[in-house]
Amino acid sequence: MSTEELRGLFLFEQLGEAKLAAVQGIARVEEHAAGTALYTEGEPATCFYVLLEGELLLTRRVGSGEVEITRSSQRGAYCGATAAWVGERLPQVYMNSGRLTADGRLLVLDAADFAGLVRAWFPMGMHLLEGLVIGSRNTEERVSQRERLLALGQLSAGLTHELNNPAAAAVRATASLRERVAGMRHKLAMLADGHIAPAALMRIVDLQEATVERAAKAARLSPMELSDLEDEVGDHLEALGVMGPYDLAAVFAPAGLDVAWVDGVGDAVGPGLHEPALRWLAYTVETEQLMREIEDATERISTLLGAVRQYSQMDRAPYEDTDVVEGLESTLAMFAAKRGDGIRVVRDYAPDLPRVPAYTGELNQVWTNLIHNAVQAMEGRGTLTLRTRLDEAGGCVVVEVCDTGPGVPPELQRRIFEPFFTTKPVGEGTGLGLDISFRIVVQRHGGDLRVESVPGDTRFVVALPLQGARVS
Repeated sequence: MSTEELRGLFLFEQLGEAKLAAVQGIARVEEHAAGTALYTEGEPATCFYVLLEGELLLTRRVGSGEVEITRSSQRGAYCGATAAWVGERLPQVYMNSGRLTADGRLLVLDAADFAGLVRAWFPMGMHLLEGLVIGSRNTEERVSQRERLLALGQLSAGLTHELNNPAAAAVRATASLRERVAGMRHKLAMLADGHIAPAALMRIVDLQEATVERAAKAARLSPMELSDLEDEVGDHLEALGVMGPYDLAAVFAPAGLDVAWVDGVGDAVGPGLHEPALRWLAYTVETEQLMREIEDATERISTLLGAVRQYSQMDRAPYEDTDVVEGLESTLAMFAAKRGDGIRVVRDYAPDLPRVPAYTGELNQVWTNLIHNAVQAMEGRGTLTLRTRLDEAGGCVVVEVCDTGPGVPPELQRRIFEPFFTTKPVGEGTGLGLDISFRIVVQRHGGDLRVESVPGDTRFVVALPLQGARVS
């Protein structure tokens, strides 16, 4: 290839004769038929290609298929080992796959020869570019760590709030339970002072067991039904001359204990023991309710701690077959307080969804970023939809995080995955959340992450391949 022809390529048009001759000495021209694969994504980057004739197609892997990223027939378009000049400071692998879609000619330079010329001719430029590239990479890593710490802080605050509610409920219920148990001990002493016949005492014990069983099976009443039953039982107790009738009714009605039950207690123990037996049974019912509250509170705490363990993946291998629904649910648990009452959550999970090979902890970071953005976009009011489905044709599991916020303008949709780009006010975002998510999904898992947005319907769509495509 002549030096004049080289000078006609925009990459070399400013080179002097000596440098053109040097390129001429290491370059070769190759001719290939349409459909020829020049190189494959992920393989060691050994050659730098410049298009002379034909059409060049560059693609990236997504799941089991490929996505077109560039198609060009412009003379001088280049691809392949484009970062060879950086050397071993960056992984020297092909970042995409290249092939010809029409018969063509290519100028080919071995990566090592190409890198040697560039570094020898432009030493100051290479130092500046290395500083820019490596420095930018280091900056991204540091800000990425800060982004993760900020997210962790937000989740910790929400988790503290979520844990405080059941913990406080358990403390309150325990204090009330102590009072009730003390009251039961006092009533027991009264019942055991010899004024009650053993047969009557046994009937009260039997009533106690039957009452607990009935209360456990009682259907939940509506507020109106509960109010009516309290009034009915209270009026009846007042007519019987029982002291504090409506206080007792407030205990009996939620347990489904009605007027017929009150009369049944009287029939079982006789008129002289009716009121003491009712008060003893009221302590029994309250004790059961308080124990149930404590049980519910501790179960809630246990569930939250389980979600934290799953979210942080403290007890799992870093790369494994992962249940994406489990990850979404654990992330939702972390965001429960931050969502507030104004955001409704809709779950649209496909049944029998297969597990995907993934870095589970990193995927949880993706769900954190996407759900956090959706919650912020809705400003406390709207619908958050989490949807999963199996794309059999593409060989991947698809996860959608949708919100009803104002949407992302079309002119910004192509930029939101850029590092440091953010639409949030100064101090409220680093602009790396979506960049980190993109790199985790696309670069680490060989998947795809895209946005579809109109006002009132924004969807971040994640595709994760079912065949492991991780990049170390």
